[in-house]
This record gives sequence, C-alpha cells and structure tokens, in this order.
Amino acid sequence: MPSLKEVRNRIVSVNSTQQITKAMKMVAAAKLRRAQDAITQMRPYAQKLSEMLGTVSAGAEAAADSPYKQVRPIQNVLLILVTSDRGLCGAFNTNVVKAAVARVNERYAEQARRGNVKVMAIGKKGGEGMQRRGFSVNTNHIDTFGSLSFSTVREAAEEAMDAFVAGQFDVVEIVYNEFKNVATQVIRVEQMLPIVPTPAPAGVTANVNYTFEPDEEQIVSELIPKTLKIQLYKAVLESNASEHGARMTAMDKATENAGELLKELKLVYNRTRQAAITKEILEIVGGAEALASE
Repeated sequence: MPSLKEVRNRIVSVNSTQQITKAMKMVAAAKLRRAQDAITQMRPYAQKLSEMLGTVSAGAEAAADSPYKQVRPIQNVLLILVTSDRGLCGAFNTNVVKAAVARVNERYAEQARRGNVKVMAIGKKGGEGMQRRGFSVNTNHIDTFGSLSFSTVREAAEEAMDAFVAGQFDVVEIVYNEFKNVATQVIRVEQMLPIVPTPAPAGVTANVNYTFEPDEEQIVSELIPKTLKIQLYKAVLESNASEHGARMTAMDKATENAGELLKELKLVYNRTRQAAITKEILEIVGGAEALASE
C-alpha cells in the first residue's frame, strides 16, 4: 500500500491536470463557435461556386480545354493532408494519416513503391505522421493554422495547381476531417485535380448556348482556379472546426476521467490513513500492555 505522502502527491497532480483539461475544454469551445460560424458561412458559397462551374462547363468549350482538366496516366501523386498543429484532440490527426495511408495502399501502391507519392502537409501533425511512415513531405505550409486566412490557403492551392499544370503530378487529392457536430468528424478524400466533371444543377439543361460577358475564355480562366482554391479553403475550415470539436470532446472526457480517478485516490488515501491510525493505536496498546506486565 502506498504511503500517505505518495497518495497526497498523486491527488494534487490529478487535481492540477483536471483544472488544465477544464480550461482547455473552455478554450476549445470558444474557438469552436468561431470556426463553426466560418464553415457554416463558407458551405453555401462553395456549393454555389461549384454549381456555377458545372453550369458553365456544360456549354463552354473553353472549360474543356482547361489545363486543370488534363487527364494523364497516373505516375505521380500529391496528397494534401489537412490536420492540426497540436495534439490532445483524440484520434483526430491519426485518423487522417491512416486514411491517407489506406488511400495509397488501395489506389497508388505501385506509385508509392517507386517513390512517386508526395505529401503536402497543412498542419504539423499530418506531416510528422507521414514522415514517420517514410513519405516525402512538403512542409512549406505546415504553419497555415498559425494565421488562418484565405490568402495563406491560396498559396498552398496555387503551389499544387502550378505543379499539376507543369506535369509534376498527375493527380492531387485532399484528405481531411469534415465537421458534422461537436462529437462527430467524418474523414473525406476529395480529388482536387484533375477537375472531376460536375453534373449540371437540377433544372439546367446541358449543351445550352450561353452568352458570356466579357468572353467565355476569361470567365472560365478565372472561375476554375477560384473554385479550386475555394475547395481547399473549405477543407481547411472544415478541419479547423473539426479539430476544436474533437479537442473539446477529448478534454471533456479527460476531465471526467480525472474526476473518477480523484474519487479512487481519495478512497485509497482514507483507507491508508485509517490503516496508519489503526497501526499507531495497536502500537500504543501493545506498549501499554508490555509496561503493565512488568
């Protein structure tokens, strides 16, 4: 049985940990509200932009000639992993890394054996996880969440887009956590490049002659890159909200576990203290009986 001092030290330690997890839960809850508002506002815009691209592509010849639609034999692959910079959020980061590795094993095993699967890490944890598994990782954008904005994400998107157009990669995919609610995040794997044909929205007939102003080529040349950047930005916002939700849930569970552990430690402390008092009483009684017998 541990000594009273050891048990007291453990109680103090667990109590301090519980206070930290409570504070982290409150911080995560505050950040979650802002992140949730951001992704809620972004989703309709991203969806409408995608619908516009589908509508324009249905009748625009320039869209078919876009360099972002080039379908080539898959020799080189780029995976964009969106994770967090910090841990203490349950299996949030691990699930993204596992999904990326599973994707490689299922679809790009041959390319991986030749060393032609590269990773662009947005968030430190994903890059570290893939490096441990032997993948080549682009770490130019791991600090994106330090100053999260469209401009910082746009730089990562443009780098991937330029590499695709230059022929450095034949396919670009995004792996991230989609935010559902505080307790639920869903792993998503989306193809960013080449552009996947988007069906026209309901009620819009394909092969319709559209009038473009100022001209078809300029509109398509601006719409497609913007849609790709928004696609990545939306994935980053989804991941950001998911991270705070996962951390809030993890810290809530950690706080509960600390409370249960404190109950057990206090019970052990009381039993240890009672045993120590009983031992002292027995020693006193034994000493008194020894003196009386003399």
